[in-house]
Amino acid sequence: MSTFVAVPAFKIGIVKQVLSGDTVIIRKQPQGGPPPEKVISLSGVTAPKLARQRTPNSDVETPDEPFAWEAREFLRKKLIGKEVIFTAEKPPNSATREYGNVWAGKDPNKDENMVESLLAEGLVKVRDGARNIPQLKKLVDIEDEARAQGKGLWGTDLQSHVRDIQWSVENPKAFVNKLNGQPVKAIIEYVRDGSTVRLCLLPDYTPITMMLSGIRCPAVKPDGESEPYAEEARFFLESQLLQRDIEVILESVSNNNFVGTILHPQGNIAEALVQQGFAKCVVWSLAVMKSGAANLRNAECTAKEAKLRIWTNYVSTAPAIPAKEKEFSGTVTEIVNGDALVVKTANNVYKKIFLSSIRPPREKNSNDEEGKPAATPPKPKGFKALYDIPWRYEAREFLRKKLIGKKVNVIVDYIQPAKENQFINFPQKICCTVTVGGTNIAEALVGKGFATVVGYRNDNDQRSSHYDKLLEAELKASKAGIGVHAKKDIPTHRVQDTSGDVAKAKKFFPFLKRAQKTEGVVEFITAGSRMRVYIPKESVIVTFLLAGINCPRASRPTPGSNLVQPGEPYGDEAMLFTKDKCLQRDVNVTIEEIDKAGNYIGWLWVDNENLSVSLVEHGLASMHYSAESSEYGRLIKTAEENARNKRIGIWKDYVETEKEVEKERNATIQDRIIKYDKVIITEITSEGTFFAQNIDLGTKLEALMEKIHQEINNNPPLPGSYVPKRGQICAARFSLDEQWYRAKIEKLIDDKKAHILFIDYGNREIVTHSRLALLPAGTEVDPPYATEYCLFGVKFRTDPEDRAEAVRALSLDTLNKRLYLNVEIRGTPPAVTVVDPATNVDLGKNLIKEGLVLMQHVRDHRLATLMAEYRAAQDHAKAARLNLWRHGDITEDDALEFGARR
Repeated sequence: MSTFVAVPAFKIGIVKQVLSGDTVIIRKQPQGGPPPEKVISLSGVTAPKLARQRTPNSDVETPDEPFAWEAREFLRKKLIGKEVIFTAEKPPNSATREYGNVWAGKDPNKDENMVESLLAEGLVKVRDGARNIPQLKKLVDIEDEARAQGKGLWGTDLQSHVRDIQWSVENPKAFVNKLNGQPVKAIIEYVRDGSTVRLCLLPDYTPITMMLSGIRCPAVKPDGESEPYAEEARFFLESQLLQRDIEVILESVSNNNFVGTILHPQGNIAEALVQQGFAKCVVWSLAVMKSGAANLRNAECTAKEAKLRIWTNYVSTAPAIPAKEKEFSGTVTEIVNGDALVVKTANNVYKKIFLSSIRPPREKNSNDEEGKPAATPPKPKGFKALYDIPWRYEAREFLRKKLIGKKVNVIVDYIQPAKENQFINFPQKICCTVTVGGTNIAEALVGKGFATVVGYRNDNDQRSSHYDKLLEAELKASKAGIGVHAKKDIPTHRVQDTSGDVAKAKKFFPFLKRAQKTEGVVEFITAGSRMRVYIPKESVIVTFLLAGINCPRASRPTPGSNLVQPGEPYGDEAMLFTKDKCLQRDVNVTIEEIDKAGNYIGWLWVDNENLSVSLVEHGLASMHYSAESSEYGRLIKTAEENARNKRIGIWKDYVETEKEVEKERNATIQDRIIKYDKVIITEITSEGTFFAQNIDLGTKLEALMEKIHQEINNNPPLPGSYVPKRGQICAARFSLDEQWYRAKIEKLIDDKKAHILFIDYGNREIVTHSRLALLPAGTEVDPPYATEYCLFGVKFRTDPEDRAEAVRALSLDTLNKRLYLNVEIRGTPPAVTVVDPATNVDLGKNLIKEGLVLMQHVRDHRLATLMAEYRAAQDHAKAARLNLWRHGDITEDDALEFGARR
């Protein structure tokens, strides 16, 4: 232990604490170990006594004496944490306390004498019996002068200087909620341990006990042996903040103790404690922090790596991950579950990864990760976890819409080893943080209530690198009562499966065939042309076969064994191609037939691309004879010829016979048929398709409208008398002119609103049921006077801004103008060329030439000349760097790299 600095009759120390207006605790300068302390009472004076709270050992509660708080505060503000010079002498009858003088500095001749300053402010009195001591005559004179001036204790209104102390908080949680995260001024009066303090909240002088949010220090045990580094942690906090002016943010309550964060200009004391190895992070407490949780985690990692203090014997439980495998990027090809996905890396390797530290919605009492059996009732026949477990479908859909086909960044947090016991086997899991566009997908999933956070022991380091953010998101979702935290409005999905059930498949077939193009999601793929599709509109899962093609069979497992039946050549490649194209993508299907096994046969489009044509075009399928009678027969035939000529896929070893060569040589190429219709374009959609009316039918349309308006005006419909049904043709009132027109009900939004299409003009609106009515008799039989078309050879970019700019230009060129229209390819919708008769300009080609859209490749002999013109127009836009081409070539490899789709 050191001694005081060698100044004659004086000692130097730092004021640790002010106990009252006449008593301080001074720490001497240490040379090692905890510094010695002295309790110094100021000689010759007495100060008013501070209030005392009722305690278990004392039922007496006393108030402040007048100016007791002001005297204490005078000394605190002058001395706390300051280096002072003092004298000290222990009377024979005192065990610990010593008496002396304190100067606010190191020179007693120049610096402020605290006894004299207190007397001058009237905050203390000269002790009785000391007034006659000659050495204290100066103190008596100072006191007399303060009395003459009526200062402090010598004033008249003494009672106004007694604090009205709120000794307790009746409802701590309500108190925290009332403050709503706002900083409160406070003084730290006592440090129980490094992470627990006693505070005085101002201005109501409310004493509370507060634990620091996010951390826990070793416990100090007054009656026993404290935990290692407990005293050092307490000293660290005391030396920095004891009796300093601070602000606190109260964030939660635990066992009637408040939990909060201390704000101080010098920095975050909790972060400093963790960084110095005096404290560790606490999961539950981190979750309530308003900010700074990530900083605490980073500080803990720093202390662990340096093996500071409480981490001296620390050994990480997380397995080492090679740097080259720690981070990678790729494209999401499949959502396996609410916490698992498949990512295709740049070198075409497929990796199944799991989102770190989260758990998808699951059945109550289901097996846990330890593999313990659960007493769950047997699952009903046809049980499908994705649809039957609440919120699991919503979790999958959230990930699917966010991630499928998107490029993501993956950081591996930990690898959970395989587990095997008598109940269940868990394979190894690569657990990662996945981000897209700066968004942590796991955090977003938890924030929506579609997943929960896994709890860990404090010594388990295998957790997400953003674990605290996950906890914060879960807490918000829980408070909001959304997703798995909801108490009511639990979603249910009654999904029927027609696979293997011929009777059920035949039951749904008429509805699905009549619907023409139907929206669906590809759930599973078993071969290049065979898949299972979920159709939300009908809540049904169907087995779907691509029409018009023969696709080689893929390899498949043998039922009842681990053997794999080999597939046909290029069968696996075809299946992989189909998976990359459409697995878990939003698609459109047109169902045409049903086979004996209850499988539906039809056409499938993904991003406006006919999958049957694409498979044939890449040499992964051949044309089936049934395609010859379909509207896509010519496209498939052309695609097959091109693939065969290139010798790709199944045509790699193909050798033409003389008969085929002669047939090809003698084949006549059908010329392009030009038969213009005079039309007026009435509506253009955001996707670039448009509705047109045939001008020659204008007289009929006017007569029909006049009849509808006359009938409805003579017999106005009664509100609520018409009950709309999806697919019906009815009368609807248009919002802009309040007139009645023919409309088709495309979708019922709820029991009050419907989404409709005005079939004679192409406009769409959402209207209330009160604006719908039955059509007058005889007006419903005319076919729609507006037909939907798309521009032949034109492909709009998927980027919303680029597409909007192209649609805007198309609207200026065409909307409400008389134009010539020629159908080039009959489809749904038909692909057409549109010509302005005033300038004889092909408007689709003009859009390509201006660089607003891309050319859509069509392999059809009769359209080769037209395609050559479109290609020349695109080459012009490229060379001139117009619009889409202003940054260079965006097609082929560059397009794929930046997310464009061919």
